[in-house]
Amino acid sequence: MTTPPALLIAGHGTRDDAGAEAFRAFVRELGRRHPGLPVAGGFIELSPPPLGEAVTELVEQGVRRFAAVPLMLVSAGHAKGDIPAALAREKERHPGISYTYGRPLGPHPALLGVLERRLDEALGGTDRSEATVLLVGRGSTDPDANAEVFKAARLLWEGRGYAGVETAFVSLAAPDVPSGLDRCAALGARRIVVLPYFLFTGILPDRVRRQTEEWAAAHPGTEVRSADVLGPEPELLDLVMERYEEAVKGDLRMNCDSCVYRIALPGFEDKVGLPQQPHFHPDDDDHHHHGHGHHPHGGHSHSHAH
Repeated sequence: MTTPPALLIAGHGTRDDAGAEAFRAFVRELGRRHPGLPVAGGFIELSPPPLGEAVTELVEQGVRRFAAVPLMLVSAGHAKGDIPAALAREKERHPGISYTYGRPLGPHPALLGVLERRLDEALGGTDRSEATVLLVGRGSTDPDANAEVFKAARLLWEGRGYAGVETAFVSLAAPDVPSGLDRCAALGARRIVVLPYFLFTGILPDRVRRQTEEWAAAHPGTEVRSADVLGPEPELLDLVMERYEEAVKGDLRMNCDSCVYRIALPGFEDKVGLPQQPHFHPDDDDHHHHGHGHHPHGGHSHSHAH
């Protein structure tokens, strides 16, 4: 058992070809940087290859043990439910395999460093103290996932000298991008930098930029700039390996304190103890739906160690 467990990267999936290719290129680069470690990656929905295909690829290389790392910034329904459900299904398809499951990437200090760099690029040398940042997350029906974006915003604000860091979401949660920009303006912002909290390019980051441009056109008195997505930076490649090491060593610290599946949060009491099953994002695509089936074992588990 001296061989290290393989690394399986689980992605969200996107209808955007460039975004899907950015993920695949990221997985290839991880493999190049770590010769001797089998690395494969797949998506939960919307783009090839599916996660099951990536598991099969590893099994065909003789892999029996792997650590799965979600290439996602926050722990929403995908990280909490869909990926564990998919992995449980793969365990049934490939008897004898075992796996551990790692944490999402954010809000790690290395990630905040990349966000800071994106802001510096957008500001082009102008004074941070005059810049109000609007950090825009994907948005989720999971309040804990949305709170993670606010946490990232607060950590980004601490000690970096921006006038302020506000938060908005591009889908499924309020405030939306125009409302977030309205809020910045109401707080007296003269210069706003919209910072997408996304790993790679895609339909939703494109929508953030478009909505930002529309708002800016309607508010000529306020200077508005768009920063770039995080992208496949070396820090992110290193961070994935850090999450891999945690998973291999069993150092798993998913946040259970405010999880709707464990704690009766106001307005979400009906979620406690619900079995996890893959779900569909209306905002990602209007007419496509993968029928994934239910979690074979029901129940929500944060241990994810099998």
